[in-house]
Amino acid sequence: MFFRIILESVVRNPRRKILASAVLILASAVAAAALTVALDEGTRLAQQFESFGANIEVTPQADTVPLEIGGLDTRPVTQGAYLKQANLGRLKRIFWRNNIKGFAPYLEVPVTIEGSSGPVATTLVGSWYKHAVPVAGQPAFVTGLEATSPWWRVKGNWFAGGAGRGTERGTEQCMVGRDLAHRLGIRPGQEITIKAGGETKSLLVTGVVTTGGSEDRALVGPLSLAQQLANRPGEYRRLEVTAVTKPEDAFGRQDPHTMTHAEYDRWYCSAYPSSIATQIQQVLPGSSARVVQRVAASEGQILGRVSALFWLITLGAMAAATLAIAAMAAASVIERRGEVALMKALGATSGLLASFFLAEQMAVAVLGGAVGFGLGTLLARGLGRLVFGVASSPQPLLLPIVLAIAAVVVAAGSLVPLRRMMRLDPAPILRGE
Repeated sequence: MFFRIILESVVRNPRRKILASAVLILASAVAAAALTVALDEGTRLAQQFESFGANIEVTPQADTVPLEIGGLDTRPVTQGAYLKQANLGRLKRIFWRNNIKGFAPYLEVPVTIEGSSGPVATTLVGSWYKHAVPVAGQPAFVTGLEATSPWWRVKGNWFAGGAGRGTERGTEQCMVGRDLAHRLGIRPGQEITIKAGGETKSLLVTGVVTTGGSEDRALVGPLSLAQQLANRPGEYRRLEVTAVTKPEDAFGRQDPHTMTHAEYDRWYCSAYPSSIATQIQQVLPGSSARVVQRVAASEGQILGRVSALFWLITLGAMAAATLAIAAMAAASVIERRGEVALMKALGATSGLLASFFLAEQMAVAVLGGAVGFGLGTLLARGLGRLVFGVASSPQPLLLPIVLAIAAVVVAAGSLVPLRRMMRLDPAPILRGE
């Protein structure tokens, strides 16, 4: 009987139900589209931030103050502390190992290029382009500059990974920074001679690299070459790590030394940049890991603002739909005063009348929410392509959330009309007063 009364009520007065459904469909579509884009593009933005480069830098804990000129470390190789290359596989054994997307060690060596107009002092930046790092109990992890510095542009080719693998003559390879190449007139395919300490090397230039940084004024080559020139086999001075992190909130910015055990466990098991840096520092003996704040802070701010924008759009759509539902529910109560008065006179309680009224409204909410979710998914695809250049993927998990939003809108819009209906006195209405 209960469902029969609800069905007959919908059939007898379909116009208001259609209007209410249309309002909920529009509101649910906007909410579904906004939340879909927020969820999907949040992941895409996080992936895009990986292309901004390393967000964690590791240096020796006992290192001396760097002597930087033009962004390059010009300290003699006999000064400062170094880290062991053999320990790098431990990075893929930490708790957040799957969040470590790449890392590249650096060793900078002051060298002199023998030019036609005399010797030119510069720096050789040694690193990896692609290198397989052994990991205990796991397959080797391939990493290097390709993973940590994807914005580098090379005219020509990257250097080969190790010594003596470039040409049939065994000439070692390097790249030349754009500014240095322009200054000395060096082109890909040309051989240059460098001196470091008492050693002379002939290098084949495979490409001209543009980074927008200090490398534009230097040579870039294999880490093994820099280690050989510095007489530091198996060592490096600086490590850049690219990790997928969670934007730091107020809790993540707290000092872990002041946390309780429970708070520390929560912080340690969250992918904050600082917690990942701490774990890196724990597995690399004698190291000091710090967060590159310009990358981590920008990621948190932009992701937070994008999420806040889409939530504001969702809340705005809900508020507008609530007002529209409230107006239609109030009109429906006025039109059905006679029906309500008769049911009260026949003994219907206020609770039963409220259940009839809310059941009708919830049926409209389910219908409007389900259709609105489908339209919102289609809208999100176009919105994602328009704003971010890539269509947003459907998010089926949002369906119950959108249905809940529609139910909340209907419930909030029906509160005032429902109270008015429950306070109706049937006697005057049945007398026609």
